[in-house]
Amino acid sequence: MTTIKAAVCRTFGADLVIEDVTLDAPKGREIEVTLKACAICHSDITYADGGWGGTLPAIFGHEAAGHVSAVSEGVQGLSVGDPVVVTLIRACGTCPSCASGRPVICETPSRTRSPLTDAEGAPIVQAMNCAGFAERVVVDQSQVVKLPPDMDLVAASLVACGVITGVGAVVNAAKLRAGQDVVVIGAGGVGLNAIQGARIAGARRIVAVDMTEDKLAIARDFGATDTVLASADKPWREAINAMGRGADAVIVTVGAIPAYDSAPRYLAPGGQVIMVGMPHTGATSSYEPVMMAAVGTGMTGSKMGDVVISRDIPWMVDMYAQGRLELDGLISGRWPLDRINDAIADTRSGSAKRNVIVFD
Repeated sequence: MTTIKAAVCRTFGADLVIEDVTLDAPKGREIEVTLKACAICHSDITYADGGWGGTLPAIFGHEAAGHVSAVSEGVQGLSVGDPVVVTLIRACGTCPSCASGRPVICETPSRTRSPLTDAEGAPIVQAMNCAGFAERVVVDQSQVVKLPPDMDLVAASLVACGVITGVGAVVNAAKLRAGQDVVVIGAGGVGLNAIQGARIAGARRIVAVDMTEDKLAIARDFGATDTVLASADKPWREAINAMGRGADAVIVTVGAIPAYDSAPRYLAPGGQVIMVGMPHTGATSSYEPVMMAAVGTGMTGSKMGDVVISRDIPWMVDMYAQGRLELDGLISGRWPLDRINDAIADTRSGSAKRNVIVFD
C-alpha cells in the first residue's frame, strides 16, 4: 500500500478536497502508474456535480499519462519506467463486444473493490475505472497504451479521452470518407478533435457550430472550413448554405438538449447524427421519425470514439509526431493538484479547451 495525495469528491456540487489516501498495490493484471498529468474533462465535472448519480466519496479524473511504477504478476508487455497513457476503457477481451472489436462497450462488469481508502480506512470509489485526480493510479493493463520515450506526457494525457472521442467519432463511428461533408456541433475539447478528425479524413466541408465567436475562431484554427453561431435563427440553414447540401455526418459533442433537437435538420438524405455529448440523466429529446425514415437518416451513439486503444492511440500519437494532429494547442492551462478547484472553475466558464493537472 502507498499513501498518495488526491482530490476527493465528498459532496456533489462542492469543492474537491485534497487528502492523503491509501492506494493498494497492483494485483492480477494490474499496473501502478505514477502520473505526470491528468486533464479535466467535462464528464468529470458532471459526475462531481451529481448529474449522472453515483456513490461518494469518489476520485474522478480519467485523462491521464505517466510512468509505470509497479506491475503485478499477470502483466505482460509492460515494465517499470514505461511511459503510458491511461484511459477509462477497461476491457476483458473475451465478451461478445470485445470479441467483435468494440472494447469500449465491454460487457464484463468492472471490479467492485476499489484500490483506494481514506485516512480512516473507509473505501473511496475509483470513478470511471481510473481516479486520475491523484498522484498515482492502479488500473488494469487493458486501460493503458505504451508511449514513445520522447512523448510529452502532458500532451499525451489528452489522448486518453478528448482526442480519441472526437477523432474516433468521425473516423470510427461516422466512417467519414474523403469528399464528404460534416457538421460538428460544439467547439470545445471534443468538438475540436472531431474537427481535426474530419480534416484528417479528407472532409470537403467542415462546419463548426457553437454559441460563441471566440470558439468558432479557434475551430477554424483546427480545420473548420465554415462556422455558424448556434444562436442564429435556424442555424442549420446557414450550415447547409455553406455546404451546398446537407451533411453526411453531424457530430454532436455537447450534452445540450437543444443541440440534439436540431441535429437532424443539418443532415443530407442518408446522413447520420453521431451522438457523443452526454446530457444529464433524465433529459430527453424528441424527433419526427417519419421524416428520418423517409430520407434514410439516423442517429448512432458513440462512446469514446468507438476506439480500440491498442490500434488507435499509436496511430494518433504518430500523427502528432508528424505534426498532423494538434495536441499542444488544446492545452489551455497547467495547474497543480492543490489548485484543482480553480482549474475546474475555469473549465466551467466555457473558455478553456482543456485544463491539465500536472504533478511534480
